[in-house]
Amino acid sequence: MSQYKKEIASSYLDSLKTELKVKWPKNRTINLVFHGHSVPTGYTTRGVIDRLQSYPFRTLKKVNDFYPYSVVNTITTSIGGEQAEQGAKRFKDEVLIYKPDVLFIDYALNDRSIGLERAKVAWEQMIQEALAYGTKVILLTPTPDLKEEISSENTELAKHSEQIRSLAKKYSVGLVDCYALFKKIARTEPLIGYMAQNNHINQKGHQFVADAIFEYFKTQPNNK
Repeated sequence: MSQYKKEIASSYLDSLKTELKVKWPKNRTINLVFHGHSVPTGYTTRGVIDRLQSYPFRTLKKVNDFYPYSVVNTITTSIGGEQAEQGAKRFKDEVLIYKPDVLFIDYALNDRSIGLERAKVAWEQMIQEALAYGTKVILLTPTPDLKEEISSENTELAKHSEQIRSLAKKYSVGLVDCYALFKKIARTEPLIGYMAQNNHINQKGHQFVADAIFEYFKTQPNNK
C-alpha cells in the first residue's frame, strides 16, 4: 500500500468513525451506498445473484460487528451490465436520494466498453456531485477478469486502474485498489480460487474486497 493510501485509509473516515461509536438515543442511521455494476450487485455465474455474500453486505457485517452500537444501512444502487456513463446519468435521482454518508464507486470492469476518456468524464461527474453533497467517496479499482493477464501493465483493466488511482489522488478521496491487491495474490496462487466466473468474484473474493474496504473503518486499539 502506498503512503498516500495508508494516510487516507487511516484518517479519511475519522468523523464517521466517531459517529459509529455513539449509543442510542444520540446515534443516527448511517448510509453506505455502493454504486456500480454486477459485482457489487452480487452476480455470481449464469445470472445467479448472491446478494448477502457480496462485498457491500460483507462490509456491513464487519462494520456492525466492530461498532455494535451503530445503525448502518448498506444500499446498492448498482446495476448488472452498467458502465459509468449510465451510472452518472441517474446519479442525482437514484444515488444521492439515499443521502450517502459514504459512496463507493465500482465501474471499471464495464468501462472497457466506453474507453478511458469517456469513463473519466463520468467518474469525475459522480465524484464532484458526491463531494458537493457532502459525501465521503471511496473509489474501487476493478476486481479481476481472468481473460486479461493481471500481471501486464498494458491491459485495459490495468489502464483503467491507473486512471482511478489518479482520480482518487486528484480529489483526495478514498481508494480501495482491488486490482493491485488481486495482482499481488496472483504472484503466489491462481486467481481462479477467488472467481465465480471469468469476471465475477466468488464469496472468497467478495470477502477479500470487504476486508480491504474495512481498513477505512478500523480504529487504533486505544481509540476503539
